[in-house]
Amino acid sequence: MRILFAAIALAVSAGVGEVQAQTYPTRPVTLIVPFPPGGSTDTAARIIGERMRQPLGQSVVIENVGGAGGTIAVGRVARASPDGYTIDIGQWDTHVGSIIYPLTYDLQKDFEPIGLMSNNPQLMIARKRFPADDLKGLVAWMKSNPGMATFVDQNAAAKVTGILMQQSTGTTVQFIPYRGAGPAMQAMLGGQVDLMVVQAAVTLPQARAGTVKILANLSPGRSPVVPGVPTSEESGIPGLYASGWFGLFAPRGTPTEIIARLNAAMVQALADPALRARFSDLGLDVAPREQQTPEGLAAFHKAEIEKWWPIIKAAGIKVE
Repeated sequence: MRILFAAIALAVSAGVGEVQAQTYPTRPVTLIVPFPPGGSTDTAARIIGERMRQPLGQSVVIENVGGAGGTIAVGRVARASPDGYTIDIGQWDTHVGSIIYPLTYDLQKDFEPIGLMSNNPQLMIARKRFPADDLKGLVAWMKSNPGMATFVDQNAAAKVTGILMQQSTGTTVQFIPYRGAGPAMQAMLGGQVDLMVVQAAVTLPQARAGTVKILANLSPGRSPVVPGVPTSEESGIPGLYASGWFGLFAPRGTPTEIIARLNAAMVQALADPALRARFSDLGLDVAPREQQTPEGLAAFHKAEIEKWWPIIKAAGIKVE
């Protein structure tokens, strides 16, 4: 009899889940951005959120939750109800490099991938009047002025890149913490900091206006977004790379039918020529179609972890 009741309960539960998935969403979806307004993550989230509204039939509400390198926001998503109404826009900083922070969740087990949105070139930039114009000049200046360069620490990627640069060149920098790329860029425009590693989406408008200068592209190869900017390897610091991308994640246990609905809305949004043009203007390359699937993001995320975690651990990089 107990077995019969258990089977009935399981069937009812499955039926309720299926009905919920069929009617989903019945209210707005919250897309959590792990950084303050004004940065590339916030901009990309608002663009994709607006274009997902039509296929979902509900608004996508952007909520900025900054602090602790994005780990506060991601922890909130990990603890959210797995009903498809709370998701986040993840990236290297929050879903790979954040192991440098003490985490209360598991980056590999506590999230359901929805799909990879974009690949984003990472650039090292300097304030307008900084003495060096490229990486070679930067290293020479830093060796002549040990410990004088100020380096923005706005997320895990920036911190890891700065530490790797110190180790690769035998130089030192002063890390200056900021709560996101938006506030950090304002500090750079005000001449308060010297160096910053940031996505092209944040950099290009300022570089085009001549208010900052790009020292190097921290990708393995040159990017069509900034074809004239040399890579770190071309500039004499091989191996100084920074990974940039955006993807959508939901809490662990979110039903596959709901994940599929969110993915379909994201894929439809990414196919929009207007969105693709906007992403290109911001320096974001739309991810290949095969990586836009939940399985594609899962494989991509796994590869990023396998690539970067040994490097981070070997370097002993940790934030207490």
